[in-house]
Amino acid sequence: MWVDAFNERDAETISALYGEDAVNHQVANEPVCGRAAIREMFAEEFSAVKMACIVENLFEDGQWAILEWRDPLGLRGCGFFQVVKGKIIFQRGYWDKLSFLKQHGLPIE
Repeated sequence: MWVDAFNERDAETISALYGEDAVNHQVANEPVCGRAAIREMFAEEFSAVKMACIVENLFEDGQWAILEWRDPLGLRGCGFFQVVKGKIIFQRGYWDKLSFLKQHGLPIE
């Protein structure tokens, strides 16, 4: 469901998967705290560039899931998700921000 919402660029649906006090920490950026801020983050990102998540591997163990992904432009990364009572309460993502910015013609910070 997360991958479908991401690929559809649906900030409302994807953010509804997170707990009210969830933390999304893409290590190339500062952590984003709270469902509303996570929704805003996705809305901004989806409006800025077209992204796609192609699942390479998906692992699950108790409260944790690991998603290894790639995109059509060749970027690869992985995300760790802690899920409690059906909601993502913590997410950490690893990917190469410099490559992402270059691939999408965005300014390098």
